[in-house]
Amino acid sequence: MTQATCASHNAAPATLKPLTCAPSEANPAQWKIADVLALYELPFNDLLLRAQQTHRAHFDANVVQLSTLLSIKTGGCPEDCAYCPQSSHYDTGVAADKLMPLDEVITAAKAAKAHGATRFCMGAAWRSPKERHLAPVLEMIRAVKALGLETCVTLGMLEKPQAQALKEAGLDYYNHNLDTSPEFYGQIISTRTYQERLDTLEHVREADINVCCGGIVGLGESRRERAGLIAQLANLDPYPESVPINNLVQVDGTPLSGTEPLDPFEFVRTIAVARITMPRAMVRLSAGREEMDAALQALCFFAGANSIFYGEKLLTTANPQAEADRTLLARLGMRAEANCAA
Repeated sequence: MTQATCASHNAAPATLKPLTCAPSEANPAQWKIADVLALYELPFNDLLLRAQQTHRAHFDANVVQLSTLLSIKTGGCPEDCAYCPQSSHYDTGVAADKLMPLDEVITAAKAAKAHGATRFCMGAAWRSPKERHLAPVLEMIRAVKALGLETCVTLGMLEKPQAQALKEAGLDYYNHNLDTSPEFYGQIISTRTYQERLDTLEHVREADINVCCGGIVGLGESRRERAGLIAQLANLDPYPESVPINNLVQVDGTPLSGTEPLDPFEFVRTIAVARITMPRAMVRLSAGREEMDAALQALCFFAGANSIFYGEKLLTTANPQAEADRTLLARLGMRAEANCAA
């Protein structure tokens, strides 16, 4: 979803269980890293043309799905994700709060719907929810669902019974990002393995909940490692219905503060490659939009992004306000719609 979801510095990808990559309608062929890298290395105009053609084959190119994200439990996360201001390992000025009351969540969801959002996402800074945490979250899901909004949560790692309970409450999407490639993962996180992330995604799939899964670029990874992330996502069977692509928001106090920013065109390339390799997915322009000007966001839409987080804040970091987003979409002749499928 964002950099909110908060493995090992010496993690060994070779120990990972194989991904389920059998051919299917949603995933007709397995993507090799070399093939994904070849897409990245196409001339920029050629890459964007291919991405736009792919996008138009499956979606209305002028429609964007709007989601709003609310932090229902902020800070105090025991994970050591190097990008995350909510980690208890770093001094970032983010206080550890208790779970938000239900009435405040409902108020926020009503406001999001009034501003045009069709999906309401709730994030909690947990390694994994305890049973005492899950009951009030289930109530939140039911209440938001009753407002006519799609529901999404990100709560950390899940066990099978927890995923099933979320499904029974009416959850539409579960967000659990891979963050980066297996090869680079150990330089970012040491408290959760890559396989644990894949296991949670498997539990979500088995519960018949839609998967929202993407990653973060600009962590200091190489282009090949970015290609490795996209290959991992595209080779899930099926690939995620929703793919958030985050551009690192650097926060003082985190280990990644001061990292050299990613070239903006490389970010656009990542959007385009995600669109080509996961043609039917909602590719979401996520964290980092506050630092993007209108022209760069327009390029991302042209490259195949068709979903955005909409509102004033993404968990703990700023996000373009709703009015600015509406103005940008109007300038581009784009519109928001509940269902973007053509």
